Amino acid sequence: MHTLLVNLNKNSLCSIDFQFLRIKSTGTILNLLAHTNPYMSFAGKNIRILRQQKGLTQQAFADKIGIKRSLLGAYEEQRAEPRLEVLQKISEWFDISLEDLLLQDLSAPGARLRRLKQQAQQAPRQRIEFVPQKAAAGYLQGYSDEEFIEELNTFTLPMLGAGHYRAFEITGDSMLPVESGSVVVGHQIHEWDDIKNQQTYIIVTRQEGIVYKRIQKSNRTPQKITLVSDNPAYPPYTIQKEDVLEIWQADLIISPPPQKPRISVNQLAEVVQQLQSRVERLQKKSR
Repeated sequence: MHTLLVNLNKNSLCSIDFQFLRIKSTGTILNLLAHTNPYMSFAGKNIRILRQQKGLTQQAFADKIGIKRSLLGAYEEQRAEPRLEVLQKISEWFDISLEDLLLQDLSAPGARLRRLKQQAQQAPRQRIEFVPQKAAAGYLQGYSDEEFIEELNTFTLPMLGAGHYRAFEITGDSMLPVESGSVVVGHQIHEWDDIKNQQTYIIVTRQEGIVYKRIQKSNRTPQKITLVSDNPAYPPYTIQKEDVLEIWQADLIISPPPQKPRISVNQLAEVVQQLQSRVERLQKKSR
């Protein structure tokens, strides 16, 4: 498995797993690989080999993957580098791993292809979809829409095992010391009875949206849960089971770098008073 850490922008670091690549980028994956492996330029050559094995003309295959024949020819002649979206389409159409398409010389004797379906069955996979704060409103409408979820950026974390996770950016100070801007990564709870008392969860409801709270359960009211903030300034409140759209149990919290402490107005006034007192004492001594 080849994994590469790539700065997609100034504020994000994503892990690209070439066996299950799903991150969408405007750059080309070949440019990313060029810095790590000088022997990886097999994409164009492999595309031609695979196309010919299927008995397809350049025009026929270009039509199937939705690009111009001239562009496919440029890929095969290695005059241009396929974009990530095109590479994904090609690997899925031929049912081979993206890793083999990029890194294995299929013209070499004994070259063996790993099929995507076989890999999915053999290798456990980790998937984390990221829901930023700006997408929170849309998430309430699209949380059950596969196309909406597919459009979310994904990443992997080495400290989590295989499985399906979702990461939510939270705002506010109701769960201090978890700061506003932190990202809570969790796994979904499908059964109401699997909710654990006093554990922290991401709760998604139509009324409250996406919130991060501690849950309290009571045997007296099994169809209700109480959401409790760790910050005592926020009172707890109760919601009905029928109002809950999703619940994700928190597994990991990614916090932003600590900010420099700010001096409040009261603290500043106190400092000024102390300075004034010292000045007055010095003036008295000098008389």
